[in-house]
Amino acid sequence: MTKRATVLASVALTVGIATVAAGCGAATTNPPASGATGVQKGGTIIFALPPQTNINWYLPVTTAAFDSVYNTQLLNMLYKPLIWINNQYQIDWKSSIARKITYNKQGTVYHVYLNKKWHWSNGQPVTAKDVLFTWNVVKAASATNAPAPWPFVGAGTGDIPNGIQSVVQNNPYELTFTLDKPANQQWFIYNGLIQLVPMPSSVWDIHKNIMNEVKYLGSQGTNPAIDNVVDGPFKLQKAVSNQEWVLVPNPQYSGHKSVVNRFVFAFQGSNSSEFAGLRTGAVDVGYLDLSEYGAKGQLTSNGDKIFAAYPFGMFYTDLNMYPGSNTAPIFDKLYIRQAMQMGIDQPAINTDIYHGYAPAQYGPISSTPKTQFLDPNFKNPYPYSIQAAKKLLESHGWHEVNGVMTKNGQQLKFQMLYATGSAAATAAAELMQTDWAKEGIVVTLKGQPFSTLIGIVSNRKAPNSWQIATGTGWLYDGPGWYPSGGQLFATNAPSGYGYSNAEEDSLIQATHQPYPTNQQSIKTFYRYADYTSSQLPFLWNNNPATLVVALPTVHDVQQYYNAATGMPQFNYWWISSK
Repeated sequence: MTKRATVLASVALTVGIATVAAGCGAATTNPPASGATGVQKGGTIIFALPPQTNINWYLPVTTAAFDSVYNTQLLNMLYKPLIWINNQYQIDWKSSIARKITYNKQGTVYHVYLNKKWHWSNGQPVTAKDVLFTWNVVKAASATNAPAPWPFVGAGTGDIPNGIQSVVQNNPYELTFTLDKPANQQWFIYNGLIQLVPMPSSVWDIHKNIMNEVKYLGSQGTNPAIDNVVDGPFKLQKAVSNQEWVLVPNPQYSGHKSVVNRFVFAFQGSNSSEFAGLRTGAVDVGYLDLSEYGAKGQLTSNGDKIFAAYPFGMFYTDLNMYPGSNTAPIFDKLYIRQAMQMGIDQPAINTDIYHGYAPAQYGPISSTPKTQFLDPNFKNPYPYSIQAAKKLLESHGWHEVNGVMTKNGQQLKFQMLYATGSAAATAAAELMQTDWAKEGIVVTLKGQPFSTLIGIVSNRKAPNSWQIATGTGWLYDGPGWYPSGGQLFATNAPSGYGYSNAEEDSLIQATHQPYPTNQQSIKTFYRYADYTSSQLPFLWNNNPATLVVALPTVHDVQQYYNAATGMPQFNYWWISSK
C-alpha cells in the first residue's frame, strides 16, 4: 500500500523499491533459526513511534484517511500479504502467501498459486477462499456507493477493481485473475495483486450481502478487537491509544517465529522524551531526531548503534487543486507551481537542517536509494532561484503590493499546514515560508499532528478546509509498488489533490502496457517520470533518511529493517540480557 508518511526522523519510509545507502543492511536469504547459537529467547522490545503518532486502523484493507506507514507496519505483523517485497524490491516468496504467479504474454490472465504451509491462528489453512473474500471486500469497498468510511484506498490503482473481468477460485490453493485488457505484467503484480491481503473468511465473512459486509468491516476498522484470528508472526494483545500497542508471538505462525515475549509499539509524546527513553533503556529501538543530532554521542557512548535508512519514495508539499477549492484556479497554473518550486532551497535544507541526510529530490523518483527507475540523464528542471521565480510571476502580470504578489485584486497569500513532531521538518517549513516571502508569496504556518493533517487533506468533501500542506510523503509500498504514479498523479487519482493533465494520464497509461523488452518498458517509464518532474503535481521536497537507533542489547535490527520498503521484519529481531 502506498503509504502516506511524515518527514519525521523516525520510522523509515522504506517500502518499495530499492537498495538503501550505506548503513542500511539488506535482508538475508538464510536468517538464523530461533534456536541458533547466540540467539536468546524472551524479553520485550520497545519500538518508538514518531511523536504524537497513533496506530488507529486494524484491518488489512484500508481507506485513505487511515493509510499510514505505522498502521501498516503493525498490520503486516498480524496479516501476511499475498506478496511480500524484500529490501531489493523483489518478491520474497518465502514470506508471501503466494508461492508463484504465472501469466500469459498478453498480460491478461494471471494464475496465483498459494503456499499450503500458511495457517490462521485458529489452525485453519489460509486458502483461495480467503483471497477471494478479500477481493470481494475490496471490490465492494471501492464502489461509489460504498458506505463510510470507504472507499478503499487502492481503488483505481493496478486495475483494481474495475479492470478485472473475473476472479475464479480454481481449487483451494489456486485462483485465476482475468483482466479486461492487456497490462504490463510487473505493473499488475506490483500494483494490483499486491493489494490483496488474505483475510480470515471463516471469521469475518458473516453477512450474506457484501455491502452489509463492508459496512460491518468499516465499522470495526478502528476496533483492535477485530484482530482475533491472524496468520502473521504476532497477535495483538493490547492496544491503548496514545500509549502502546502490544504484540505477542503467534504460536501457530508458519514462518520464522519471533523469540521475544512481547513487541511493543510505544507512543511518544515528544522527541525529547523518546531520546531520554533511549538513554535510559526505556526504548530499545527508536530514532535520532536531527534537533538532537549534536547529542548523538550520548547514545553512541553507551554502545547504541545508529544507521541511516533511506526510503524509496518521495516527500512533497501538497497544493490543493481539488475541484471546488478556492485555490484550484491558482495552483492549476503551472507557472505558479514553478515559481514555488524554485523557492524551495533543497540543498540548504539538506546541509543546514538535515546534516546531509536528506538528499534533494526533484521528481517522483529518488536519487537515494538508487534504482533502475531513475533516468540517468535526468536533470533538475527548476533550480533554486528567488530571482528567477519573481521574474516568472511578473512575466504573467503579478506585481508586488505591500510584499504580496497581486494580480487583479488576487493575492498569493496562503495558509500552509505542516506535520508537527519533528524540529527538522518544522525548520524546513519555516525556511520555505521565508524564501517564498522573498518572491512575494506569503504563507502562514499551522502545525497539525500527522494523523490530523492526513485526515484534513484527504477529505475531498471539504475542499476548502486547507490550501497548502507539507510534511507528508509517499512510499512505493502498495497499492503503488510499481512507481508509475497512477495512484497520485492521474486525473481523479484516489490519493492525489486534484491535479489533472491529459498528457500525464497518457504517459501513466503507457507504463501500464506490456512491452517486448525491459528496455522498452523502462524508456516508457523514464518519459513518464521526467514529464511528471517538470509538471509539478506536487512540490518536490528533500528525501530525509531516518536515523535509526538500536540499543546494543537488540540484535538484527539493521539486517531486517528493510529500509527501502519501510516494513521491518520485527519477528527477526531479538534482545539479549541487559
